[in-house]
Amino acid sequence: MRHHSKIIIMLLGMLSVTVTCCQRDAVTGTGKDNRIESQTDGAKSSSNYTLLVRAGHNGADCPGCVVRDGKWVHIPCQGHGSECGSLFSAHIDTVAGVIRAVTTDTFGLTSMDFFNMPPRSLSTGEGGSTAYLNIPAQLVERDTATLQFTFTGLFYTDKPAYNNF
Repeated sequence: MRHHSKIIIMLLGMLSVTVTCCQRDAVTGTGKDNRIESQTDGAKSSSNYTLLVRAGHNGADCPGCVVRDGKWVHIPCQGHGSECGSLFSAHIDTVAGVIRAVTTDTFGLTSMDFFNMPPRSLSTGEGGSTAYLNIPAQLVERDTATLQFTFTGLFYTDKPAYNNF
């Protein structure tokens, strides 16, 4: 009987982890809901934004999409697809002609030390949703001092550069 109790406890623990991971989907919507909104805080303009990025795919169909410690592994809510929604804050600026976004909330995107960002076009909502911030695919590592992520190579267009799936 004790053996069965241990198995049930382990299964409940695994279910708890799965439910916690999937709760990120509560951000709602489809893959087309990738967007960016300015955080003006009463000011006329700001370089601080809230980003909604949908990413991730079914792990059952993925033999691995990120190399970690020399092995291909599947990481929930990262990489191609649109199964999970992540809502996080970032500061966007231009350094040496390169537009970059640096997260400003430590764990809004992920609690892991890396994020496998798929290529995404985020609607700015400006001009009737005809302006987009485009983020190329990149594997970003958390800065060990600031604990933030930096995305580089961003660019703006009047039409989405990526299909968001």
